[in-house]
Amino acid sequence: MTTIPATPMIAAAPAEVSVETPAARLVRKFVANRLALGGLIVFVLVALAAILAPLIAPQNPYDLAVLDIMDGSLPPGELSGDGKPFLLGTDEQGRDMLSAILYGLRISIGVGVGSTVIALTIGLALGLFAAYSGGWRDALVMRLVDLQLGFPPILIALILLAILGRGVDKVMIALVALQWAYYARTVRGNALVERRKEYIEAARCLGLPYSRIVFGHLMPNCLPPLIVVATMQVAHAIALEATLSFLGVGVPVTEPSLGMLIANGFDFMMSGRYWVSFFPGVTLLITVVSINLVGDHLRDILNPRLQK
Repeated sequence: MTTIPATPMIAAAPAEVSVETPAARLVRKFVANRLALGGLIVFVLVALAAILAPLIAPQNPYDLAVLDIMDGSLPPGELSGDGKPFLLGTDEQGRDMLSAILYGLRISIGVGVGSTVIALTIGLALGLFAAYSGGWRDALVMRLVDLQLGFPPILIALILLAILGRGVDKVMIALVALQWAYYARTVRGNALVERRKEYIEAARCLGLPYSRIVFGHLMPNCLPPLIVVATMQVAHAIALEATLSFLGVGVPVTEPSLGMLIANGFDFMMSGRYWVSFFPGVTLLITVVSINLVGDHLRDILNPRLQK
């Protein structure tokens, strides 16, 4: 009987396992939602149009030297005296509405993003300080937060602007005063949970300095919910600035935002010159909705309770 020699076993090479980083996983989940991705693309395009307004706008709508009163109140698509088309029409002073919207976006987005960044910085610092310090310091910060959140935002903004006056910087101060409490409360709630975990206790036992524990260990774990709040607050700040400018207490006429453009054309709506308010209003709506779409999906991604 012939014996067949046994074939030696060859160990299979271990398969390479790709480890997905949290940032890559976040990007993958965000891109998978077409609605949120579309909102991000729209907002990026709107922001780029605002930044490049001096280069792409047909005219500087607030340079009196280039305005012609004879071009006033032209409907969309009409030609000026020198044959240049006004795609979105003109207002009563002959300003090109497309150019006015592009320049107005610069102020609206600048005020919204700028006030959010400042308020986020203040709220983050106060929230971390209150949560880590505890005691009467925590109670003092939280009572200030409760006091600020106890009043309607629009009322606080009107009172502050009545005291400070009109201006882009004044509007930013009012918006910062309205927003910082949201960040402080959000950060404090997350920091109270994190400070009881083992890695914070280990850092204390190792004798690490206060600043390193707070900003090196505690703060990074409190940032994810702040990203969602900040995104939503940008849209809220842009809408609130437009409301204040529409009421006549926001930015001055010489530095108009989308809200000021809507207010300028409100009196002409009944006379048929709808485009003076309609196109700035649509632009404001598109901007706010696109930011909200991004913020809603970020909330779904970063909050495990909302994930399927």
